[in-house]
Amino acid sequence: MSQYLLLMLIAGLASIGMAFIPSLTRKVRMSYSIVYVAIGALLYLIWPKILPSPLPQKDNALVVHLTELIVIISLMGTGIKIDRSFSFRKWSTPLRLILIAMVLSIVISALLGYFVLGMSVAAALLLAAVLAPTDPVLAADVQVGPPNERGKSETRFALTSEAGLNDGLAFPFTWLAIVVSSEGISTASIWHWGWFYLVYKIAAGLIIGWLCGKLVGYLVFSISEKYRLLKPTDGFLAISLTLVTYATAETLHAYGFIAVFIAGLTLRHYEKTHDYHRQLHAFTDQMERMLLAVLLIFFGGALVGGILAPLTFRMVMVSLAFVMLVRPVTAYLSLLGNPTPLKEKLAISFFGIRGMGSIYYLAFAFGEVKFDQQEELWAIVAFTILISIVLHGLSATPVMGKLSSNRDE
Repeated sequence: MSQYLLLMLIAGLASIGMAFIPSLTRKVRMSYSIVYVAIGALLYLIWPKILPSPLPQKDNALVVHLTELIVIISLMGTGIKIDRSFSFRKWSTPLRLILIAMVLSIVISALLGYFVLGMSVAAALLLAAVLAPTDPVLAADVQVGPPNERGKSETRFALTSEAGLNDGLAFPFTWLAIVVSSEGISTASIWHWGWFYLVYKIAAGLIIGWLCGKLVGYLVFSISEKYRLLKPTDGFLAISLTLVTYATAETLHAYGFIAVFIAGLTLRHYEKTHDYHRQLHAFTDQMERMLLAVLLIFFGGALVGGILAPLTFRMVMVSLAFVMLVRPVTAYLSLLGNPTPLKEKLAISFFGIRGMGSIYYLAFAFGEVKFDQQEELWAIVAFTILISIVLHGLSATPVMGKLSSNRDE
């Protein structure tokens, strides 16, 4: 069997599994991500020479495109399933997590990278930026359900909206690392980073996302009501909006991640109670899970294929500290004074899930400029994601179930 056909077989079997494994793992109160990573590790232990190399260093461009695709599909689905309309008061929890907790975690992680791991300034900044955003792809167990579903808690809303927003808002810090690596630290380079990568690209992403969401909402819900022949019936429109919005934003040098999430959120609140939103969400969810199944298998293969080879005791300690101390403590501090109950604050702080977004940022940065200690960066990021998959994957279902039962009492 050729390698191409073998890949096709793996993708097909992994996709079939996604129709059954999530419901099975839910019964044993764990995440399906753990199962797929284990399957990938097992396959590459048995047939390491037959299967294609799972290491991201072997084809950085492919890793960028695959992780980019799954993240934007996930961001669209995330935006579509958030029922809460935006206001600074209603969104105070996720805004605190982004503007306070994420920035604090970036600062602390950069200091750990520089002083504990002995990285260069640029590499330490990149490590911090890559680990900063929570992941919308692997966080299904702690996020809100489909549109118009009842019982959406503050915990689920906060984690969903945080994952939707911070994947784009962490991008300026990735670019800061790229700028420092390529140009060094100077007044001119920092000024250019500030107005272009921090201000313009964020603002442009917000505007483009809002306009695309409004335009598609008008076509779907206003024009289609007037002209019945144009009434949409398929959920693939969500993927179409994802691709159009992302391509438009990136062409205009805006942050596509922000634009896609805002487009999904804007479309969601155009005729908010319409049943069509469920179709849109269902299609994005199916596409996301199908692609995720394959990526998790390759991630499992990378874990046993050598990506962790440069890992040192200090790297292990930094990864553990980030997942179990830096994220929880900074998130909890950011929520001080927030009226959310203590148990929900603790859950929000704990579930800072890392995943495909971190892989994308790291591969993207390596595609832009050469960094020192690239192998070490891949090792520590992969190990951090592994910790998150196992720790959060085993605890998400029981913890969220406990919170839900407490609210019902």
